[in-house]
Amino acid sequence: MFSNLPPVTRALLGINVVVFLAQSLIGNQLFLPFMLWPLGGSEAGGLAFLPWQLVSYGFLHAGLFHLLFNMVVLFMFGAPLEHTWGPRRFLTYFLVCVVGAGLCQLVVVSWSLAQGGPPYPTLGASGGVFGVLLAFGMLFPNQRVMLMIPPIPMKARTLVIALGVIELVAGISGTRSGVAHFAHLGGMLFGWLLIQQWRGRPPFSRRPGGGNVRRF
Repeated sequence: MFSNLPPVTRALLGINVVVFLAQSLIGNQLFLPFMLWPLGGSEAGGLAFLPWQLVSYGFLHAGLFHLLFNMVVLFMFGAPLEHTWGPRRFLTYFLVCVVGAGLCQLVVVSWSLAQGGPPYPTLGASGGVFGVLLAFGMLFPNQRVMLMIPPIPMKARTLVIALGVIELVAGISGTRSGVAHFAHLGGMLFGWLLIQQWRGRPPFSRRPGGGNVRRF
């Protein structure tokens, strides 16, 4: 089954699992510089933000359940997107969602730091995974999907809207402390913007005479 996956989805799954195994065997100390630290975190006792963290944090995970959730979603919904878009476009999309989620999380955590909160790192592929969910809901809105907990079938579009609302409410209310809700929303936002740009739709517009545009 794993060997039948398209190449980028397979590579992303493999890299995340290998890195998690390294985290488990070596410990997180070695990986601290690759987690996403807030701007100004070093002045407050944390580590410094470095540009590569906007990508590297997306390949680290805080625990087995964290890894399993992200990899199951990537396995289920990433492969259809890669088959539709092709490897290069799918990889571009996933990385844009990871970076976009990281930028949103930087704003949130840096604001918290300015209010006197402690510096803390962010890690996990959830920003990219939530972007993948959004794209699946946009490309295959009427596809029936089955939730794992609870096992309720629903349309992909309904699932994406429900998840977005849940993340927004949880982020504003502060419930489920330790979960980067606004990073999840940031991954969805940047994914939506990229798809709109590819489609030549608002807030972007296609330039006159711009040639053929691949639509989906």
